[in-house]
Amino acid sequence: MISRRMPGLPHVDAVTPAVLVLPGPVSRGETPRFCDEVRALLESTRAGVVVCDVGGLGPPGLAAVDLLARLELTARRAGGRIRLRDPDPALHGLLDLVGLRFETERQVEQREPPLGVEEAVEPGDAAV
Repeated sequence: MISRRMPGLPHVDAVTPAVLVLPGPVSRGETPRFCDEVRALLESTRAGVVVCDVGGLGPPGLAAVDLLARLELTARRAGGRIRLRDPDPALHGLLDLVGLRFETERQVEQREPPLGVEEAVEPGDAAV
């Protein structure tokens, strides 16, 4: 019997995570609905991650922190996690302040400048 091998990586199943868009100011009463959506998305996609688009949440506050904490807890209980997309820098700072860490998409990475590149040039400095 001859078996033919398929091209590509045989054990990799690329699964695109589902996206949950969180609209403008959220109230505490909407939290259970969003938790149910996260649970359903994790079960239906089997990706293990739900991307929460938080760009439309508006000014960050404790209601947003509470919502994200509950969504993460729901995802963990379902065997997954959430990832934030487009978080406001103030929201990121508020989450750090209360001790919550989330994986984020499109996060700018801080790097060292390349060698031989000067950040500022003073008059009279010799060229390198």
